[in-house]
Amino acid sequence: MEELSPEDILSSSLEILYDYQPITLASAGSVYRYAFDHSTGPENPQHITLLTPNSLPSNWSLHASDIWASSIYLADHIDQVNIDTLIAAQAPEKVHVLELGAGAGLPGILIAKLYGDAVLVTVSDYPDEQLIKTLSDNVARNGVLRPCRAIVHAWGSDPSSLLGERVGFDIIIAADTLWNLDLHSLFITTLRTTLRKSATARVHLVAGLHTGRYTIQSFMNIAQKVGFEVETALEKEIVGVRERLWSVEGSEDDKERRRWIVWIVLRWNVHELSDH
Repeated sequence: MEELSPEDILSSSLEILYDYQPITLASAGSVYRYAFDHSTGPENPQHITLLTPNSLPSNWSLHASDIWASSIYLADHIDQVNIDTLIAAQAPEKVHVLELGAGAGLPGILIAKLYGDAVLVTVSDYPDEQLIKTLSDNVARNGVLRPCRAIVHAWGSDPSSLLGERVGFDIIIAADTLWNLDLHSLFITTLRTTLRKSATARVHLVAGLHTGRYTIQSFMNIAQKVGFEVETALEKEIVGVRERLWSVEGSEDDKERRRWIVWIVLRWNVHELSDH
């Protein structure tokens, strides 16, 4: 049994004693074990073991040394990405999936385990030696080296290492990548240069509300000005089944805010597709 760090013990205690939803669930260097076991999924649960990455001190501001609650929520609800539908429509062509800001790589690695040879998954994160080594090791540790690869990418930079020979990705996923206003333009540049110009291509972004609603709305405003449209934006309860339409006017306190994520689905607008 793995020994919990003091940070992990504190996080668990806050949730149990004070009904306080943590926004991260593992600390740097700790082992996190995840099981995907849906009644509509495979007969056997998919078990994933991840080492939580650390980063160089110069990159601590990226907050990449955690496994975020939004990442776990995305993994738990991966069926909502509708990969099955795309696989059926594109067969025998593989579905190409990109995870940006992958950190430990949970959602991307889970997709590779669930769908195997029907997908090619790229998990990517910032050019930090420790971060990328851990991400690569997590891919190998979970036996998905054939359908999944870890690639270095700084948002806004040349996407050729991500794309390889492909023209773009059918699906892009990301968890908690919207918290920093200063990075929105760079992140959107990467979305624009890596999402396949197709009516079926989608971006799925799951974000916590911990840096405020206006930060998330600012991202959506910029995205819609540069060729994307918001197909859906739903607030979903992290532990529970309630959901509601996104609203920038929410006025909840910090405790209530931590109970929710927003799931944003982007697609190309008609002008971008017609110009392609």
